[in-house]
Amino acid sequence: MQHRFRLKAVAALFTAGALPLTPAVHAAEAAEVATAVAAPVVIVSGSRVEHSSFDFPAAVDVIGAERIRDSQMRVNASEALASVPGLVAQNRQNYAQDLQISSRGFGARSAFGVRGVKLVADGIPASMPDGQGQAATFNLDMAERIEVLRGPFSAVYGNHAGGVVQLFTREGDGAPSVESTLSGGSDGARKLDVNAQGKSGGIGYVLDVSRFDTDGYRDHGAARRDQAYAKLTLAPVAGSKLTITASGLRQHDTQDPLGVTWATWQRDPRAGETDATDTATPKRTFADRYNTRKSIDHQQIGAAWEHKLGAGDSKLRVTVYGGNRQVIQYQAFSRAFQAPASHSGGVVDFDRDFSGADISWVDVRALAGGKLTSTAGIEYGRSKDDRKGYENFSGAELGVQGRLRREETDKVSSTDPYLQAEWAQGPWVLNAGLRHSRFKVDVSDRYLSNGNDSGGLRYRRTTPVAGLLYKVSPVLNVYASAARGFETPTLNELFYSGAGSGFNFKLQPARSTHAEAGVKAMLGGATRIDAALFQVRTDDELVVDASSGGRTSYRNASKTLRRGAEVSADTNFGHGFSARLALTALRATYDQAFGSVLKGSRLPGVPNAYAYAELAWQLPSRALGAAVETVAAARVYAEDSNTEKSAPGYAIVNLRVTAQQQGGSWRFKQFARLNNAAGRTYVGSVIVGDANKRYYEGAPGRNWQLGASAQYQF
Repeated sequence: MQHRFRLKAVAALFTAGALPLTPAVHAAEAAEVATAVAAPVVIVSGSRVEHSSFDFPAAVDVIGAERIRDSQMRVNASEALASVPGLVAQNRQNYAQDLQISSRGFGARSAFGVRGVKLVADGIPASMPDGQGQAATFNLDMAERIEVLRGPFSAVYGNHAGGVVQLFTREGDGAPSVESTLSGGSDGARKLDVNAQGKSGGIGYVLDVSRFDTDGYRDHGAARRDQAYAKLTLAPVAGSKLTITASGLRQHDTQDPLGVTWATWQRDPRAGETDATDTATPKRTFADRYNTRKSIDHQQIGAAWEHKLGAGDSKLRVTVYGGNRQVIQYQAFSRAFQAPASHSGGVVDFDRDFSGADISWVDVRALAGGKLTSTAGIEYGRSKDDRKGYENFSGAELGVQGRLRREETDKVSSTDPYLQAEWAQGPWVLNAGLRHSRFKVDVSDRYLSNGNDSGGLRYRRTTPVAGLLYKVSPVLNVYASAARGFETPTLNELFYSGAGSGFNFKLQPARSTHAEAGVKAMLGGATRIDAALFQVRTDDELVVDASSGGRTSYRNASKTLRRGAEVSADTNFGHGFSARLALTALRATYDQAFGSVLKGSRLPGVPNAYAYAELAWQLPSRALGAAVETVAAARVYAEDSNTEKSAPGYAIVNLRVTAQQQGGSWRFKQFARLNNAAGRTYVGSVIVGDANKRYYEGAPGRNWQLGASAQYQF
């Protein structure tokens, strides 16, 4: 009954937008409407060329620079992404494991980092070829916008694209300026950022460095993050543009608070799980006993060259990138001294070199009374890991590097040619695309005392996508789209098999079929509403098989079914008042029983409802602004059978105030936030499938942030 009500509500939204409108609208009326509504939002996600989001047949949201930069510490993208329907971005209060981001349920099972959702920054993948990505590499200090694409058109980005999150940083322009921002908050959070930007001699430049420290909300959760970023833009020849970016991320000895059981979380949401086997120090937690922590050194450089061909809009694009990522992680085991000979140990140590390229040609021409835009290209990515594993004890001392237990070289590569086309004529816009992905994994085992785990995997899949949009009027568009997608196991999901110690070479990709129908409407010149109904059927869903002793193995499960609805609305009331509403209803279930999991069981980590609401006010001069935000989520199951205690649903209220002043060459900004103003105690995220039932990661109670910046323009 509840889902019937949601579907009726969305249907009513379609009808309400369509009733007063007719397909034929005179040019004069169109011009009048175009003047009344807000300026169109331009995107590149989904089509790879600049496009109005209103006229593209997909669910796509854009988060502007003001929301990203002006009212938060700019440490976690989850704060800005909270306002996007269909997307759940959780701050795990664990900087060793990064954010937990899922799109329509894809990516929810990730034990660390982001998988199942493609991350891209300035056109360069922030996800590795195996699909694992790190949102921490995003530079939010210089962000211009974030585009979030959900649904069928995510398939044009290939493997692991259950959704796409793209970050675009600003370009240097105008007179040189320097800016410094100092911010701080609860639990010892503090950040210093210094940046410079400008344009001189035809070369635009952006430079940024920052340091963030926190004592952590959860026990054993302290972290320090250093970031650096540089961007150059220039036009070496007429009709061309060259963009060069370089970035670095350094996090040393970032503490990992781990998850806890339900009983421990109820007792103290900040506390770690006590290790009952520690007879010497009975109250010591696993995190303290093993000093669980992670060190990360990540740096990369990329270049994008775009050259206009002829007098039209045709162009050639070439993007190349490369980098290195080094990680050392100390995990926690409950039986360290009894680890079997086949165990890889509790210390993960890898040194990864990665690189890639994307070459595409965009052709624009007239066809059959309309405009045809075609894109042909090929994308290549590779990574090479020099990977070692050690015991996390030496003698009686725990949390230190011990004997070597694993040594290998892991190579991953993907080669993806693709074609896309859009034909627009009158009120019709037709989009279609085709991508063929070839994914390779090669393992060369050099630690042979426990057998030779060398081997390889080859996956390939062709993923078509098509969409049709009809412009009912200048203020109402309706669309439908469909696609096939696939998702291969990541390296970390291949490392262990449930029955043995070696690579799980039997894992198969998950294959999915996506369908979506939606409406985009402008009402009264000050309100935009986007609504979508969607369905995703998946075969061979990848799920957690076993998680214990510091390692997690995966298996292919049965069929799954995701059905849902998304609605977002933005409006301006006048007198400085505005509002945003984002609602998601999602029923993600196993559509076929397997093992002890019954048909109809909910996918773990996926709430069946999520909502964001905001009421904001701002002076026309932007000298002062304030807002109240509400974030609510339904309960979340932590494992496949749904028999363990679920993380309860919650609703929290956040308050924010912003201010800015300008005098001469100086510009000043300030913000203050009070998050979870009512002090609600809730579980912020779950660790899916933990065999020790340490699923729960507590979120902060009432907490605050303050920040101030000063900019000088020369």
